[in-house]
Amino acid sequence: MTSPKTEASQLELFTQELFAAFKPAASPTSAPPAPRPPVPLFKAPSRPTPTLPVPPVGPNDAPLRKIQLGSHTVHYVLRRSARRSHGFMISDDGLHVTSPRRAPLDDVERAIRAKQSWILTKLFERSERRSMRAERPPVAWVDGAKLPYLGADITLRLEAAARSHCVFDAQTRELRLGVTPGLEEWQIRERVKLWFQAEAKRLFGERLDLYAPQVGVSYRAFALSSAGTRWGSCTVAGNIRLNWKLVHYPRALLDYVVVHELAHLREMNHSPAFWAVVGEVFPDYDGAKAALKKRSIEMPVLFPE
Repeated sequence: MTSPKTEASQLELFTQELFAAFKPAASPTSAPPAPRPPVPLFKAPSRPTPTLPVPPVGPNDAPLRKIQLGSHTVHYVLRRSARRSHGFMISDDGLHVTSPRRAPLDDVERAIRAKQSWILTKLFERSERRSMRAERPPVAWVDGAKLPYLGADITLRLEAAARSHCVFDAQTRELRLGVTPGLEEWQIRERVKLWFQAEAKRLFGERLDLYAPQVGVSYRAFALSSAGTRWGSCTVAGNIRLNWKLVHYPRALLDYVVVHELAHLREMNHSPAFWAVVGEVFPDYDGAKAALKKRSIEMPVLFPE
């Protein structure tokens, strides 16, 4: 027979074990729960996915075709030529394909799908760039307007004059334009455009003559181009075309494009051998390519096409 004292001790022990059984066990190694991050009051809207461009087709152009690339419907213009392989060009207007005359359409579509990743990437880049340009207000052609010239701003000065003139003062960095009575804004813009084009032609001639011996080539002739975003081109015959809008960019970027086109006279491709030629004269061509892309997006709208 147990004593009352012993019974009380056993009851107390039983009670402690009972409470311990229902008490959640604490893990000595677990860390306290992290505080939940505050919910932002406003969420920045995500930029909408740009739409893919559809090339315009004139009455004398090849018919517009389309192909499904993943979840995207891509429209393209197919042209036939004497070339032996399929060529692809992506402009602000969309995809243009040039294929051999006798290549069946199935072969053309297989070639497009083989380049699917590159085509979609470039199309979206062009579309986004175009939409960003549309968001930038055009330059107002008034006295005091800032215009980009060789990577820095110059100031437009409009002066009443009996005869039109356009003179650049390098010391004050002012482009002085004589405004005759009745001269309209579009005429002011076109007169300044002619000045920029003349400057581009002068500078291109100087830079081509400077770099051709360094690349080890000689070119036949050069001309100005007004392409949307294509900075230059070169033919096997030695004819070079350079985009006159490069005159808005720093001289180093202009030089890169000049060297790039001259290098094609040694390597008519974009192989490692070609880039080795470019690197002989312009080692930081990767930086120049990135800077051209960035600045082309940031450039104000001067001369809408």
